[in-house]
Amino acid sequence: MPGRTYEVVSGFFVQDTPPAASTVIDPTPDFFGLLSRSWPHFVGEIEGLKSTCSESISYKVLFLGRHGEGNHNVAEFKYGHKAWDEKWALLDGDGELTWGPDPRLTAIGEEQARNAHAAWEREILRGVPIPQEYYCSPLTRAIRTFELTFVDVLPAHMKPLIVESCREENGEHTCDKRRTRSEIHSDFPGFAFEEGFEEEDVLWSPERETKESTERRARLLLDRVFENGQDNTYISVTAHSGWINALLRVIGKGNYPLPTGVLPVGRLVEDCAASIQSVAATGVANP
Repeated sequence: MPGRTYEVVSGFFVQDTPPAASTVIDPTPDFFGLLSRSWPHFVGEIEGLKSTCSESISYKVLFLGRHGEGNHNVAEFKYGHKAWDEKWALLDGDGELTWGPDPRLTAIGEEQARNAHAAWEREILRGVPIPQEYYCSPLTRAIRTFELTFVDVLPAHMKPLIVESCREENGEHTCDKRRTRSEIHSDFPGFAFEEGFEEEDVLWSPERETKESTERRARLLLDRVFENGQDNTYISVTAHSGWINALLRVIGKGNYPLPTGVLPVGRLVEDCAASIQSVAATGVANP
């Protein structure tokens, strides 16, 4: 059976409107950038699409959150991108900062995550649809960002799922090597692990992962989301800028320099896609 194809259904969020750029759009814009400024209207449009599509097409709305500032981000700013890539990213620290493996958020990063939480609280009062599925990178900076962002938002019965394929562009940089499953569980017992999640990090290597490899991992998450069928439409993913841009390339949206916040993807159709900034996406399962 041929693989699914994905495509963005644009026109719902300001982030979809050329020449939208994160330099001029707030990380957590009003209504997450929704152009109609009415969540009930948006939900009605999505339900209308779902009610008229063929069995081979599914619609999803993705809320993509990037983690807050970590020690590795501070170090890269300190030394500059070139020196970071060529020397410092290969080390665990410089005697003042420690960024490898698996750095934690800075105080600024935690505050950024709290700002994302405040944005969710604001939009809940306006009727934003609460995500029905929650996925998270296994790296500490993303898990802690999720924890701070969704406190009192996540339904009580739900555990976010830690998924290996949601991690940042992998390899070479020590900041992208994760901790053991046992250590993650000890610090974040409220999270579940996907089936088959290894105790040790078996994916990290001394060589940097290619963009194409990251895109394949992003597609794995999309496939998982759309294989779950039509029941759940609104999906939250907390991850990293490199991984999120890989997903955006897979769905045909192209790179978006995502600040810490939410990227809504309008409608994602399985043959289509969506991005706190938000994306809606469509996916088509080809027969």
